[in-house]
Amino acid sequence: MMDFFQWLENTGFSTWVRESPSVFAFPVILLLHTVGMALCVGISAGINLRVLGFAPGLGLSPLEKLFPILWVGFWINALTGTVLVMQDATNKLRNPDFFVKMVFIALALVVLRMIKNRVFKDPQLDRVPLGSNVKVLAILSLFFWLGAITCGRLLAYVGPVGGLG
Repeated sequence: MMDFFQWLENTGFSTWVRESPSVFAFPVILLLHTVGMALCVGISAGINLRVLGFAPGLGLSPLEKLFPILWVGFWINALTGTVLVMQDATNKLRNPDFFVKMVFIALALVVLRMIKNRVFKDPQLDRVPLGSNVKVLAILSLFFWLGAITCGRLLAYVGPVGGLG
């Protein structure tokens, strides 16, 4: 398996991303990863906070229109995240923190789908108060996204870390 990780890390593209002085290599990929996270997690957090009762004057039903933008952000993150892993595969793919991050993301997506199905498919949306079970989902969603972001940031500091050994 380590041979595959080394091959992945040493492809021309991975080497370019990691070693190029061009702003279009690592810096832009990292910037796009941040933008994708802002779209995906930001919209999700906004919906979660509204479910929890923040901004009660704002109806929930119009927020459903934001889901396509949320998914664009997710796919930007998935693509740029893959590139970021490829350029340091021998470290990232041996780091338990990376897999914890992936679990948090998977759980956040499951909860996001549950919220979409339970909230936005309800014909009584914006006419009756939301149930406490949906509010628990919103809290879980916020927790899972916070966990994913924290683990992602910690990747530079825990487990096998590139450039230090």
